[in-house]
Amino acid sequence: MNNFFRSELNGLRPYSPGKPISDVKRELGLEEVIKLASNESPYPPFSEAMEAVSRTQNEVNRYPDGGCVELKSKLVKFLGFPESNLMIGNGSNELLRLLAQICLNPGDEVVMACPSFVVYPTVTRMMGGVCREIPLINHRHDLKNMLSAVNEGTKIVFICNPNNPTGTIVSKEEIDVFMSEIPENVMVVFDEAYFEYVDDESYPNGLDYFDEKRPIVILRTFSKIYGLTGLRIGYGIAPKTIVSAVNKIREPFNVNHLAQVAAIASLDCVDKVAERKKLTLKQKRFLYEEFDKMGLSCLKSEANFILVDLKVDSKKVFNQLLQKGVIVRTGDIFGPGYENFIRVTIGMPEENKKFIRALREVLS
Repeated sequence: MNNFFRSELNGLRPYSPGKPISDVKRELGLEEVIKLASNESPYPPFSEAMEAVSRTQNEVNRYPDGGCVELKSKLVKFLGFPESNLMIGNGSNELLRLLAQICLNPGDEVVMACPSFVVYPTVTRMMGGVCREIPLINHRHDLKNMLSAVNEGTKIVFICNPNNPTGTIVSKEEIDVFMSEIPENVMVVFDEAYFEYVDDESYPNGLDYFDEKRPIVILRTFSKIYGLTGLRIGYGIAPKTIVSAVNKIREPFNVNHLAQVAAIASLDCVDKVAERKKLTLKQKRFLYEEFDKMGLSCLKSEANFILVDLKVDSKKVFNQLLQKGVIVRTGDIFGPGYENFIRVTIGMPEENKKFIRALREVLS
């Protein structure tokens, strides 16, 4: 059946999620396992979100609001953009795919950093597009060379800021220069999934570059600091023409009812979001200090995870940590040069302490 499938599927690999806690418990016979592999929030959804889910869970026998009207109305007030500029997806992942579907023809080029979010090359290649992957410099987007890679065949540029898996950012000054030189017919997608965690004052807000006349898209999510990962809901801000095109091909009722009500309630939790950011920053500093004590170098991260250079094979360390009930991400999946790195999500205090104890034992 080799000729049965679309040729674009050749070379594509299924997304490899972090190993589930339940699998590790079952396979290794462990009672306590912590997962610090998938950049999830270690904290549960806000109580307001859970109460909204509880109040409306008996309504799931009905189709959800196909236009996410109430959520968009809330986002209009939250963001200051009209409803016609908003699109809601089954996670921002779905929006990335939809953007590729409305824009890319076979042979069209897409510029992205490497390594960066794995979904970018997937959605590009599934549409027959050509990936122009520009290596990071000092683990940061090389916007100068990304700009040089843009040509008449370029349709999209993805900028993951903060970048996954490195946690690094590009500054407002750098983005200002980039945006002043990028051709106006190239779609620029600012993927800001970790926007709420950033503490660096030089960080640009993608919304500041929005232009109804240019194909500029800003993507954000409820999966990270809001803790709604399991409900799958993200949103985007884009020109009306792009939103209209996305609506032509997105699935009917693409965002489930419980996700919508949880997101609506979460937007009222501004103070709680700020508190969670403080908790994450405090634990990030703790991990920085512990890595320093162990003589390990790590990247300064503006997200809720840290990329750490172990100076030994990360797959070996991963398996040893797994035996101790700690799940992290190996760096080899991010490409050449990262084989000795692990990416660790910042957990709750006790989780971070357990991880550090386990890492010390493994590396000793």
